[in-house]
Amino acid sequence: MKQINCFIAFNDASYAQKTVENLSKSELVNKIYLLTDKNNETTLPGCEIIQTDSFSSSLTIQKIAEKSDTQFSLLYTKHTTLKLGQYALERFYNIAHSAGAGLVYSDYYQIAHGVRSNLPLIDYQEGSLRDDFNFGSLLFYNSEELKKAAAETTYNYQFAGLYNLRLKVSQQAELLHINEYLYSEVEFDTRKSGEKLFDYVDPKNFDAQIEMEIACTDHLKRIGGYLAPDFRKIEFNESNFPVEASVIIPVRNRVKTLEDAIKSTLSQKTDFPFNLIIVDNHSTDGTSEIIEKYAKADSRLIHIIPESTDLGIGGCWNVGADSPLCGKFAIQLDSDDIYKDENTLQTIVNAFYEQNCAMVIGSYTTTNFAMETITPGLIDHKEWTPENGRNNALRINGLGAPRAFYTPVLRNIKVPNTSYGEDYALGLAVSREYQIGRIYDSIYLCRRWDDNSDASLDVVKMNEHNSYKDKIRTIELKARKRLSITPEKQMV
Repeated sequence: MKQINCFIAFNDASYAQKTVENLSKSELVNKIYLLTDKNNETTLPGCEIIQTDSFSSSLTIQKIAEKSDTQFSLLYTKHTTLKLGQYALERFYNIAHSAGAGLVYSDYYQIAHGVRSNLPLIDYQEGSLRDDFNFGSLLFYNSEELKKAAAETTYNYQFAGLYNLRLKVSQQAELLHINEYLYSEVEFDTRKSGEKLFDYVDPKNFDAQIEMEIACTDHLKRIGGYLAPDFRKIEFNESNFPVEASVIIPVRNRVKTLEDAIKSTLSQKTDFPFNLIIVDNHSTDGTSEIIEKYAKADSRLIHIIPESTDLGIGGCWNVGADSPLCGKFAIQLDSDDIYKDENTLQTIVNAFYEQNCAMVIGSYTTTNFAMETITPGLIDHKEWTPENGRNNALRINGLGAPRAFYTPVLRNIKVPNTSYGEDYALGLAVSREYQIGRIYDSIYLCRRWDDNSDASLDVVKMNEHNSYKDKIRTIELKARKRLSITPEKQMV
């Protein structure tokens, strides 16, 4: 009956003691190992210490693999107390055993400030390559798959050990989600979604991000989803455009911020003609009147109200790009934001020609509503490289801003008619064939305030967003795998 070895993060003895007591109640548990750093010699009765550098290193995974001599291995990655639900381990065991899954994870209850709330998770897909995918803190691995993945790991990861483990397991077995609340855990990070949004681009996490890229690139090569740095060239010789560049602003009910965006655009200094296309998605708060005021004063502003009433941000982008008044390059500006100075458009257009790319992504500075810089400040995505950027793009959750496109390519691909992830989907599709150019200096101010669409999302909406982006990655990964198949393989 003793089919499970348990490996738990060990820092605070009072938390761990309760976790050990909960685990020990099950007849399925064989041994319990406490993973702790070399300076911690404390132990608990009936447990064995494994000294580690961190839970996320490949060395730790190898040490776990050496002790995984039961059918299944349970990893609990939090230092706080784990409370199992009724027959939770039996449920994990029966499903993992019956389905032959490599990893099983479940929904759970989250306890914050003494209040318990539901934390539903989402199903893992082939494209769930982001390293922040939430499996919860209880990971139930098939030991043979875990040991095989550890044996195949040759890189000494300090940060990406757990990420690399699940990628390697997913190459051979299913990662299975149980839609049941099987345990409870204490959560101390109670920040809103908008406050957590930029954690992965915090400069202090740069080394970790590089390791995650190495692990993901290795995974893509193993499954046939890697693309070598071989890009289609662009001649930029289409000349049937009324202007060189168009700024496109999709907007609905942004009376508080749109005027700043308009002024920022119309004050740009360039050596080419440009215009501003505002796609007004049937605003009702006075936004339309602001647009009309500026359109009457400056002929460069084109005010478009779509016939359709079912458009998201992506659909509004299509309306702007399809307009006969759109320029050779279509350049993004959100209705909340502004360009950093009057040279942004010139900098972006220059980048198209200098880097021969179908899309340009700049860097931006996060600000409060008053345009004062706030943490984390500059977001430059310097992990991007021309050689591997489009592969690494499948791992990260966004590509940066502002975004700009060579209009013929944009019109050919089309933007998904959604209001979340549409820009990411477009960027992935562009990068499949074309180089994406980068500007690492800040050219854009991204205003963070309570009315941002991602400022405070509940778990259901977060799951909806994450599922959609994972689906985008899945579709893109399937397309790239088809590209990597040679004609000879296709005939087999």
